[in-house]
Amino acid sequence: MVRYNDVMLHRHLTHQRYTLAAIDDIIARGKRRDWAELRRAALADRAVLEKVLRVCQAKVADPYAQRYHFWKQYAERRLA
Repeated sequence: MVRYNDVMLHRHLTHQRYTLAAIDDIIARGKRRDWAELRRAALADRAVLEKVLRVCQAKVADPYAQRYHFWKQYAERRLA
């Protein structure tokens, strides 16, 4: 992850859309500012929120993946 003009550039991605890989990168390596941007995007677009949930469901088998547990609960509550 690299920052350029305060924008998180995702590893191995050539665009800045909220793809599954980009969401995974934000959750795994992002800072507070990145999480705030993801939250805003998720609140503005239900599809982003559904992608967050999809990414997290694949990771929560690991009890130590606390970031994914947090985002999964957040997405589930917002989608309810």
